[in-house]
Amino acid sequence: MIIKGQLVDIPNKSIYPASIEIENGVIQKVSSLKTNKPLPYLMPGFIDAHVHVESSMLVPSEFARLAVVHGTVATISDPHEIANVCGMEGVDYMIENGRQVPFKFYFGAPSCVPATPFETAGGEIDAADIENLMSRPEIHYLAEMMNWPGTVNRDELVMEKIRISKKYGKPIDGHAPGLKGELAEKYVSAGPSTDHECFTYEEALGKIKLGMKIAIREGSAAKNFEALIDLIDEFPDQIMFCSDDKHPDNLAISHINELAARAVAKGKDLFKVLQAACLNPIAHYAMNVGQLREGDPADFILVKDLKDFQVISTYINGEKVAENGRTLIQPIQNDIINNFNTSLKKPEEFQIKAKGNKVRVIEALDGQLITPEISGDILIKDGFAESNPEQDILKITVVNRYEDAAPAVAFIKNFGLKTGAIASSVGHDSHNIIAVGIDDESICKAVNLIIEAKGGVSAVSGDQEDILSLPVGGIMSASDGYEVAKAYTRIDKMSKEMGATLNSPFMTLSFMALLVIPDLKLSDKGLFNGQKFEFIDTFLNE
Repeated sequence: MIIKGQLVDIPNKSIYPASIEIENGVIQKVSSLKTNKPLPYLMPGFIDAHVHVESSMLVPSEFARLAVVHGTVATISDPHEIANVCGMEGVDYMIENGRQVPFKFYFGAPSCVPATPFETAGGEIDAADIENLMSRPEIHYLAEMMNWPGTVNRDELVMEKIRISKKYGKPIDGHAPGLKGELAEKYVSAGPSTDHECFTYEEALGKIKLGMKIAIREGSAAKNFEALIDLIDEFPDQIMFCSDDKHPDNLAISHINELAARAVAKGKDLFKVLQAACLNPIAHYAMNVGQLREGDPADFILVKDLKDFQVISTYINGEKVAENGRTLIQPIQNDIINNFNTSLKKPEEFQIKAKGNKVRVIEALDGQLITPEISGDILIKDGFAESNPEQDILKITVVNRYEDAAPAVAFIKNFGLKTGAIASSVGHDSHNIIAVGIDDESICKAVNLIIEAKGGVSAVSGDQEDILSLPVGGIMSASDGYEVAKAYTRIDKMSKEMGATLNSPFMTLSFMALLVIPDLKLSDKGLFNGQKFEFIDTFLNE
């Protein structure tokens, strides 16, 4: 097979007419051409340098079907979401499912399962499991070390996992939101070599100077592109692009191609942008992904221009997997694994006795995972604390889905709901059920829809209700990815008709139990201070 195009030689910063000869999925020869004919641009495929496939609500095979349409040929994938639900069985599921399609999933060994001891998870990955995983060729790195306090303080279990990773010569991914100065130095010196959690230029610059690679993240909830993209001017060797978490409706529209286009539109050097989007992950993770060189796997894309990066076709190992906005990867038969064992709830289980009307409030920020602690006034009825919709202070709950237990209840601001409730069993990292709503009846109904389906996202407003079922681990669907995207778009629209003001309310909701991101979060065990790593009372002493 011979493919012709304007070859984009990223390392040598040149573009010239060329043909590539492909045999058995490998580029055998790259030849310059003399032609005046207009040719599409021929360039390496895009790579997502850090993503939780599970957050697309799709199993890997379906994620691949959507991603290749946007020119993505590979991902650095952390399966800790399914590991928190199903343990090692979940990691094996992701690997086996991903193997069945022509796409290059590079999975890591989840380092923090459960993420903290302050929540109930469904699985555990201990040091012996890390040894097992690291010895396997299909595991390529130690996934994000979220326990930064344990890393900084050289916790014995944390350091054992890092030591095992170093023994096998595999990279260690970082996760250290907001760390600067001496704390950042201690964290990096332990072994983590990347970070995708930076949300200010100064923070990222400090970590770059310590030798870290920075993955600029632009997902469905966390958006750090604008704050960080200027780093690419001076440090193109240390920048990568990632989505981290991308919901199905967003994945149906774009992927890493969008970040490349936005960077070029901001006047960033084309070759620096493509180095970050296509090549830097290959070098850092020793990926067997083609770079348009003789002897490389035939992984590449044809695009109409180098501005919008509209993909004409995508090839992986010489196989055309997408063409003109249409995936060519066929759906596969998917198995179902899950871990869902809680009973239906009653409205009174979401009541909390008032100890005053002044409470600590989680402040949800659009486009950010950090949640400052603020204070606010709630309403009190018959001695019970209730939402205060006029102040946009709503009740939030996390319900243990692995066993019957009393729901944890607190308060949150900025969801904007004026009626009903929304709920999800995609609740990082332990994936208990999380819900926000106006009243206990609506919250209970939204939670019970998910319990009955053994996983999903739901919305309830009066007599109207909707649910997107996620039967794989309670966090993914094995159905056609485009149909899942349509269903998600429908329920997202309903939430906004209920008053939700956030750009991606369900994605933001899914992070409100993520205890490793400061400041204030809610686990199934109670309200949690992410700075001090301890539980805290909802009510403020007056």
